[in-house]
Amino acid sequence: MNPMDEDLRRQINQLVDTYRQRCLWFLRADYYPTDLQDVLRTLDYIRRYGDREAFRKAGELYQWLSRTNSAPGVSGMSGLRQRSGL
Repeated sequence: MNPMDEDLRRQINQLVDTYRQRCLWFLRADYYPTDLQDVLRTLDYIRRYGDREAFRKAGELYQWLSRTNSAPGVSGMSGLRQRSGL
């Protein structure tokens, strides 16, 4: 994954912690995604197995990360905190 700023990593880890028991029960208890592929897969699990709020929060992060990483020359992810509502 492109280098993630501390705030983005914190937001992702917080979401994982919030939905770990309900949506990520099949992963290790100490699991946190470490690269973009893992983050997107984890967000997809949260969207798939969570409630409406989980779907919204994970979906916003998922869309933002997917868009950001598909655009050439875009490496900054610090704008996520304003968009995610986390």
